[in-house]
Amino acid sequence: MSCDFPITRQLSVLSRFRTAKPLKLLLKTLHMTFSDPFVPSFNWPVRIYFQDTDLSGVVYHSRYLDFMERGRSEVLREHGIDQTQLTTEDRFLALRSVDVTFLAPARIDDLVAVQTHPVSSTGARAILDQRIVRNETVLCTARVVVLCITGAGRPARLPASIQTLFP
Repeated sequence: MSCDFPITRQLSVLSRFRTAKPLKLLLKTLHMTFSDPFVPSFNWPVRIYFQDTDLSGVVYHSRYLDFMERGRSEVLREHGIDQTQLTTEDRFLALRSVDVTFLAPARIDDLVAVQTHPVSSTGARAILDQRIVRNETVLCTARVVVLCITGAGRPARLPASIQTLFP
């Protein structure tokens, strides 16, 4: 994978900051993106249409989040989990955080795959790794934290059917 801005230069620039926080963030991102073995448990194909792009034909950044949302929903559907049924049980899945790293652009008419890998779950929280790829090229990666909440916005234990998706 090539990089227009060499990592040694990035580290040099970040070392000038008075705090080590930016350096730790960069190292954390690099570790998640390049070191962890990513074994997708689910692939969801997505065709890039005109509506997904800006005037230059490149996918608009917020659309990647839409694609990932579809990928997470399709994982649930694939395992027989009906999100509408969850709402009748006063359980809703809400995003807590998304840490996205954009690596390369997708363009109009590309066929990409949203790959989803359940990482862990504890009580009301689930962590997933997702990435969007075109052939062998990783376009973006994300660490997603999802919470299970009630209609009143209070934390609720993840249903057993969802917990079984996680190692």
